[in-house]
Amino acid sequence: MPILDRRTNQFIEDKDTRVSVGIDFPFGRAPNSGDGYFQTSKTTVESIKNNIKLLLQTERGDRVFQPLLGMNLRSFLFEQITEDTRVQIENNIVDVFETWLPFVELKDIQISSDSVTEDSNKININIVFSIKRASNSTESVGVVLE
Repeated sequence: MPILDRRTNQFIEDKDTRVSVGIDFPFGRAPNSGDGYFQTSKTTVESIKNNIKLLLQTERGDRVFQPLLGMNLRSFLFEQITEDTRVQIENNIVDVFETWLPFVELKDIQISSDSVTEDSNKININIVFSIKRASNSTESVGVVLE
């Protein structure tokens, strides 16, 4: 019979540094570590930040056998970032997060572009979020799409 974990903030309390939660990105070999071959993230928040970055950078159809995973943000790179495109990007992010990261509560989505020169086509996305079971703490993660 399994033992149920009834702590209210079970996803935040990562006090045991011997336990790895996920693989750290970018991939890299863990030097002189007993954790395994790859570097690992030790907390749930680190792992969720990595998942958010990867989800934002994944295009739909890139993942084999998961054609709906990801979002088509690269299609906005060469568009002018107006209020309508910001709303489209935000709606896309909210829809994808509801499907693939339902345990993340989005607090704020900030979208800006670095279109100072004609050669720099970048979209900066900053997401402020919290974990639904521990909504007292907020975290943020930023992604630059080029």
